[in-house]
Amino acid sequence: MPSQKLSKLELTIMEALWTQGASSIREIHDAFPKRGRPAYTTVQTMVYRLEAKEMVRRAKKISNAHIFEATITREAAERRLIDDLLGLFGGRAQPVMAHLIETGKLTMGDIKEAEKILRGLGKKDENA
Repeated sequence: MPSQKLSKLELTIMEALWTQGASSIREIHDAFPKRGRPAYTTVQTMVYRLEAKEMVRRAKKISNAHIFEATITREAAERRLIDDLLGLFGGRAQPVMAHLIETGKLTMGDIKEAEKILRGLGKKDENA
């Protein structure tokens, strides 16, 4: 799996591909909000860069238009971003968790889901 980081614009392009599925550059461009939409050629350049990073690939060609699809999942990209963020804190999750709690972005539902995942990991360790 490629290890390059994704810029905000690249993430927006990937989000369009994850949401819409395989798309042409025009369809990706049209997925951006009209206000603040980058130029078509900017989106085209970024798609080609994502292709070079092996995060998208050309799925097919219809007339002159290439159709691109994501080669990484949303979950894989999210994990990579979270790992990068934790790396800024020396791998410690506590400062991030404290911020999420203080700003109200971490709900009780999120905590219950985290507990469920942790219990599942604990059971795996016991059985190993």
